[in-house]
Amino acid sequence: MDMNRETRLEASDTLVVVDRSARRRRNLVVAGFVATALAVLAYLFFSGGESGNASQAAAAGPRGGGQVPTVSVIVPGRSQVAKVVTASGSLAARRDQPVGAAGTGGRVTAVLVDAGDRVSAGQTLARVDRSVQQQQAVQLAAAVESARASAALAQNEYDRSAALVGRGFISRAELDRKRSAVDQARAQVRVAQAQLNAARAGIGLLDVRSPTAGLVLERNLEVGQVISGGSQNLFRIAKDGEMEMRARLPQQDLAAMRVGLPASVRPVGADRSFTGRIWQIAPVIDPQSRLGEVRIAVPFDPLLRPGGFGEARITAGATTAPLLPQSAVLSDSDGNYVYVVNNKNEVERRAIRVGAVDEAGVTIADGLTGQEAVVVSAGPFLNPGQKINPRRQAAAR
Repeated sequence: MDMNRETRLEASDTLVVVDRSARRRRNLVVAGFVATALAVLAYLFFSGGESGNASQAAAAGPRGGGQVPTVSVIVPGRSQVAKVVTASGSLAARRDQPVGAAGTGGRVTAVLVDAGDRVSAGQTLARVDRSVQQQQAVQLAAAVESARASAALAQNEYDRSAALVGRGFISRAELDRKRSAVDQARAQVRVAQAQLNAARAGIGLLDVRSPTAGLVLERNLEVGQVISGGSQNLFRIAKDGEMEMRARLPQQDLAAMRVGLPASVRPVGADRSFTGRIWQIAPVIDPQSRLGEVRIAVPFDPLLRPGGFGEARITAGATTAPLLPQSAVLSDSDGNYVYVVNNKNEVERRAIRVGAVDEAGVTIADGLTGQEAVVVSAGPFLNPGQKINPRRQAAAR
């Protein structure tokens, strides 16, 4: 090329100067940024890192090939933990006493208590009209007075006759008849008195009274209602206000129960638990459900409503068992399970039975010996048979 050749520009021409070196520098900067971003993403998905990234690595790692995810595992061993049995059941009064009418019945004139009231033994719960019975009692009282008068007359006649027997005016046989009349008159007095006492006792039974001190659970009676003798369930009373939970346990847990073991009861919807103790263990097991009943006595509280539902945690001594973090225990329609790592570094599903669950973790009642390597937290992202790179972490104690 002739470098000395002269280039002439006309006034209408535009000169465009392209700086090719600046464009090359810009392209290099963009390419470097993209490479850095790809490297960061690759690190996040495939480096494994700590347990917080283990689940993402497990999800990203292809099964049977490609990058093998690094997953945190734990060998729990066996720890001494309190043996806590969890059960559910219904709440009830420890002694639920129905109260009925002990007298002949009649029209109710007053109801003196309502559900939720505390009553003492013998306290009147309701009054029944007694006007008819009172008139009968007056009549029987008059009959007693008449019988006493007849007895007094018979005694006087006998006394006069006895004075005349020695003088021959009255025979011995006639005196015996007078003596018999006295005995009959006295017997009539006793009969009339017994009838009067029965009438008065019947009047006392007209009122409905509490057989024991306790808490009124139900009131099924209103003023004006007519009740008959022997009417039942006019009231229901919890003796001494004592409550209980009737927990139902499987047979294997029932064997560890003892009268006096402590338990905590939490009613459904309540924000606190109540401390109680087992006071009775059912001697039989339901042949249909294979469950036995344990009755836990708890003190009265308005939150403990008979007929409600609750959950009990019964402390039945101590045991040694594997203890896992809650993140390691999974559940589906087939039950509770964990993922364990075999000697080929492949995950396997292992069915378990869960014991106590608390802040310390989950006690495994059955299914693990404690020597297995258990996946800590990436279980939801793994599949049985998937190969992993296990990274062991210390077990909790």
